[in-house]
This record gives sequence, structure tokens and C-alpha cells, in this order.
Amino acid sequence: MEKAYLVLANGDVFEGTRLGAPVDATGELVFNTGMSGYIETLTDPSYCGQIVLFTFPSIGNYGIIPEDFEGACVVRGCVMRTWCDTPSNFRSQEDLDAFLKSQGVVGIMGVDTRHITKVIRESGVMNAMICTSVPQTLGALRAYRVEHAVEQVSAKEVRLYPAEGKERFRVTLVDYGAKRGIIKDLVSRGCTVKAVPYHTTAESILADAPDGVMLSNGPGDPADNGAAIAELEKMMGRLPVFGICLGHQLMALAQGGRTGKLKYGHRGCNQPVRDTATGKCYITSQNHGYAVLSDALPADGRVSFTNVNDGTCEGLDYPTLQAFSVQFHPEARPGPEDTSFLFDRFLDLMQENR
Repeated sequence: MEKAYLVLANGDVFEGTRLGAPVDATGELVFNTGMSGYIETLTDPSYCGQIVLFTFPSIGNYGIIPEDFEGACVVRGCVMRTWCDTPSNFRSQEDLDAFLKSQGVVGIMGVDTRHITKVIRESGVMNAMICTSVPQTLGALRAYRVEHAVEQVSAKEVRLYPAEGKERFRVTLVDYGAKRGIIKDLVSRGCTVKAVPYHTTAESILADAPDGVMLSNGPGDPADNGAAIAELEKMMGRLPVFGICLGHQLMALAQGGRTGKLKYGHRGCNQPVRDTATGKCYITSQNHGYAVLSDALPADGRVSFTNVNDGTCEGLDYPTLQAFSVQFHPEARPGPEDTSFLFDRFLDLMQENR
């Protein structure tokens, strides 16, 4: 295998070995603390424009399993300590190296991921590049920005997903980069899901008269989505709405809240959140670099969950608007299913609205 370098925007250089596609790539370097779930991570549309560093030391142990994909592979690259070239799992279709090659994604292994993670934790998320030769200047690297991310990963056309068994509800899913796990959890509960592109208007959604609207996860800075925010403002209060991750942030912005970038984000399967009403703690799956600011909450919003580690807002209820949202992923995939009951809460809200 070929020698490669991971170059950080602060000038740090780490030498390792290339795997995956024979290309150079620049992206925003973030780390994921999950001990498993690299397949779901690499196929999560929320990582658009980013290079993902896995803190778990060995990646690829159970190969690549297409049934577990959450969407298209849109990461810019991946970083790991070691790669397992002999995966062991009866469901595996190929190894990680072959998968990355097929997706045109470069990876680097053999670097000190523990040290790099500490750099990010101390300095904050920064740009990085995986390359075969270290550039003379870092101007282009430092100038890189994830742009038009939602546009890149949203569905290009309307898609229909039939309910499993008898149809109980019709849900419109606004796809900002939706994970398939969200759709699976809805259809398994008797919901027929109509997934629509991110730019679908409130008028069009309301004209279809769904029982409720689901706002999906997605990548990038939520404040970049002005048109989508304006449509949500028109729609909220008209029918039940449930937002997850980016959907949570866009709902807050539509109601006058504000969002801000976290120092290094929350990405992994072990993020603790506390229910503000009961005090109960849940372990959740998360992937986000922005959060709703606690000192600039929407006027109609009530904080429902907070992050135990740093106190950031993890959920908002809008009692007068028939709406609620969470920053974390109740569908998990990967991660614990502690909060899957939130999908049932959404169904209860739609039932009450009939």
C-alpha cells in the first residue's frame, strides 16, 4: 500500500498508509467515538463534506453489509488506527478497502488517532486533507467550507414507502439527508411515508393533507437553509411535526431561535441526555456539529432534553404548535434504542389531531 499523509489546518502532519480510492481529499475533520457502526457512519448523509476519524482502534472487523447502509457514502475520507483486512461476518459482502474504492473515497490508516482526537478536542474541529505529498502552503485547506450540503444529499424526487401491515397514518418526510433508519421506524409502526425533497413548499405539503410531518437529519450549518426555514415557519402549528437532528435545528430557527457551532460536536453511540421533566437519563446516538443555543431559545419552545456532558439543548417541545424535536437519533442505527419511544409519541400526537 502507498504512503499517505493526514495534514491538519494547524500545520500538523501525520504519516500513514493509504487505503480506499487513489485520490487526495479535503474536508472538515471530525471524530466518531462509536465502538461499532462504521458502516452506518460511512453511509450517513449527515457526514457530507467531512473526513471521519474513528476513535475505536480497529475498523472493518465485520466487513461491509449493504443491508445496513443508511444512505449514500458522501464522506470526503476516513481515518483509522488499523484496518481489518480479514473481516468475519456471514452478512459481509466485501471488505472496507474495496468499498471505499468503489465509492471513490480515500482513507488513511496507521496514524495516532488518539493524539489527533486530543488535538481536535483542544483546538476544535478543523479542516484536514489526506494526500500523497504535503502541500507547500495551507491556504486552500484552511479556506475549505462545507457548502450546499443539504442540496447534495436530499432526495431529487418524491419517493413512497408503504406501511408494514395496515396503514395507520400518512407521514410526509422532508428529506434533508434522511437516514433510512427513520423511514424503517415509521413504516414498521404502520405509517406510509412520502419522502419529499428539501425544497418542497409548505403549501404543497399541506395540500397533500398528511397526518404528520417528519423533518429529517442532514448535514451542514442549519442557518444556511433560509428557504427551508421559511417554509417550516408557514407549516408549524398546522399539523403534528417531529424533527430529528438538523430537523430539530431548523424548527428552532423557524420559531426565532438561534444555532451555533460546537467546538468538536457530538458524534458517537454513547451520548447521555437527561429528560428535563423526569430527570431520567438515556444513552443516545448522535452526529452533529451545531446545536440550538440555550440562551436564544424559541419563544414557544420548552427544553425537553439536555446533554449530560456539556448541558447543551438536546430537545424542544412546542405544546401550542403540536410539534417536538430532538437533537439525537431515536432510530439509532448505530446505537442504543433507549429513545425509540419518541416515534410512538409522534404517532400519539397524530392520533390526537384527528
